[in-house]
Amino acid sequence: MWEIEFFRSESGECPFEKYLRELPASMRAKTLRSVQLLRLEGTRLREPDTKSLGNGLFELRTQAGGLQGRSVFFFFAGKRIVITTGFLKRTRKTPSREIERAQKLRADYLERCG
Repeated sequence: MWEIEFFRSESGECPFEKYLRELPASMRAKTLRSVQLLRLEGTRLREPDTKSLGNGLFELRTQAGGLQGRSVFFFFAGKRIVITTGFLKRTRKTPSREIERAQKLRADYLERCG
């Protein structure tokens, strides 16, 4: 079993928790079930549930009620998975600004905890 950690900035801000709070209840529940599946399966979880975004980042894919949610994460030492952000996908391609944001958060995490 893998350990799931939500990224927190030095000030304590947690972008993924903010994302969860803003989701409709059905999408929030489905996202949390997907996170539990990721916790159980880790690196064995593949498409269509996860997809590599490159540079060590991955997206956890969730769909509910016509919405497409993405939770961005990376693997860390041991069996730890760090979820950085989440967003609702509105286009076919993952927005580059979301990937860049997750890369910055990952770099910050690695600097502080790596």
